[in-house]
Amino acid sequence: MLIIRMELNSKLPLSPITPMRIDIVTLFPNLALGPLSDSIIERARLAGVVDLHAHQLRDWSKDKHRRVDDSICGGGHGMLLKPEPLFAAVEALRQPSSHVILMTPQGVPFKQAKARELGTHAHLIILCGHYEGVDHRVVEHLVDEEISIGDYILTNGAIAAAVVCDAVIRLLPGVLGNDQSAVDESFSEPTMLEAPAYTRPPIYQNMAVPEVLLSGNHQQIASWRRLAAEQRTALNRPDLYDPTTT
Repeated sequence: MLIIRMELNSKLPLSPITPMRIDIVTLFPNLALGPLSDSIIERARLAGVVDLHAHQLRDWSKDKHRRVDDSICGGGHGMLLKPEPLFAAVEALRQPSSHVILMTPQGVPFKQAKARELGTHAHLIILCGHYEGVDHRVVEHLVDEEISIGDYILTNGAIAAAVVCDAVIRLLPGVLGNDQSAVDESFSEPTMLEAPAYTRPPIYQNMAVPEVLLSGNHQQIASWRRLAAEQRTALNRPDLYDPTTT
């Protein structure tokens, strides 16, 4: 189905497109959509580039109290999300093109390359962990991959899902206005951060913009930026920096 949405202030193209669809399944739909309801991502939604929805997991619970969690078999602290509502949610939302993701601290680290890869799917279903996680049968038999946005614990997966959606949607064609912006930024090259950037005035409180950036010599500017990027990466992200590739 072709969708055309228009907004007078939108800078995105208003041509007919088949939008990418993203369905987030969570106990906190408003929390998932909140960060995605403004700025560039909201303009992408209004322009029909992405069709984004958040669903209440409890809607698939058959428990009279709409419970979706239970205690851990074999003992342990906390509660787990039960498999039944998660399987029912995916069954209701799944399409032939669907790719199912579980947001979990135990997932593979989310990188820029993964954001680009996810953007090639026509439909993402993102399941959000909560409590002590999910029944492992969800991992074994329902999801296509587990993803983590970092080595730390959040109160729930809805926040992580919003991060993934933002990173993926902004890379879709036309969303940034200038697609080259996504090519030149940090992590576009996996082992290199973006070089420092400056704007006017050329001197502010005795702090000057590097002269080479005002020279107009594009070859020298490119060389300076490459060296500055290497230095910044070595300082801030030594885990990424590989001097043999420079």
